[in-house]
Amino acid sequence: MSTTPAGETDRADRSGRARRRLGLAARYGTLLLMLVVMLGPIVWQFLTSIRGRTENVYDGVLPTQPTLDNYVRVAESFPLPQYVGNTLVVAVLAVTSNMVFAAMGGYALSRAAWKGREVVFTVLVATLMFPFESVMISMFLTVRGMGLVDTLVGVWLPGAVSVLNIMIMRAAFLAVPKEVEEAAVLDGAGEWTRFTRVFVPSARGALAVVCITSFMGAWDDFLWPLLVLTDSDHYTLQLGLKTLAGATTVNDQRLIAAGATAALLPMMLLFFALQRFFFRGVGEGAVKF
Repeated sequence: MSTTPAGETDRADRSGRARRRLGLAARYGTLLLMLVVMLGPIVWQFLTSIRGRTENVYDGVLPTQPTLDNYVRVAESFPLPQYVGNTLVVAVLAVTSNMVFAAMGGYALSRAAWKGREVVFTVLVATLMFPFESVMISMFLTVRGMGLVDTLVGVWLPGAVSVLNIMIMRAAFLAVPKEVEEAAVLDGAGEWTRFTRVFVPSARGALAVVCITSFMGAWDDFLWPLLVLTDSDHYTLQLGLKTLAGATTVNDQRLIAAGATAALLPMMLLFFALQRFFFRGVGEGAVKF
């Protein structure tokens, strides 16, 4: 029977602890680098937005004369409340329609038994391979044929429901145990009652994911409103920021940064309000094919 000397055991333990500390430091270093890469531009944009008029934008990191005057100047330079209101209309419509239709579509593709369900599911998945730019012209012709050009409804309609959101809700509904549905059937619950009373409450996290992604997609969209809208009274916030950048004769980066920061704020507030449901919903709605 062989024994290991105490000195070798101590060296092995120290070596193991050193490797663990090194691995932990490497993980935290990677996370810190990712944090800087992801949040660095946002922080720089905010710091630029609060610099005084006499400060050089590229002179140092922290502003020496911090002020909120740039936000006031943005509100005075173009109709910010009107553009925010237009964008909110589109975003609220997109969130509502996506939550309703994605939940109904996800239920139909996961729990409701009907002929051709798998074929429809395959076709929907296949549409995810086509980028928006490939169908953009045909969508514009359709919207124009419906007489919805230069309307907020025309901006909202193509994004009324996302196939990806349907897939998320389908996966969330598939995760509900069959025993729960069978118990509801034994209690006399019909199809609609099971959908509204059993499945939708069980997929609140996935619905939060749909809500956040739909809001962000509608709030950040620039290309489609650019094609559809011609009257500046109907502009969304992203189009308004573009006109702000073009109308700033001296190319004042402070105003542009202030406008971009103001546009980012609602998305951040929505995410922080729903983050508890969002991270739970990422697991619930993990797309399974």
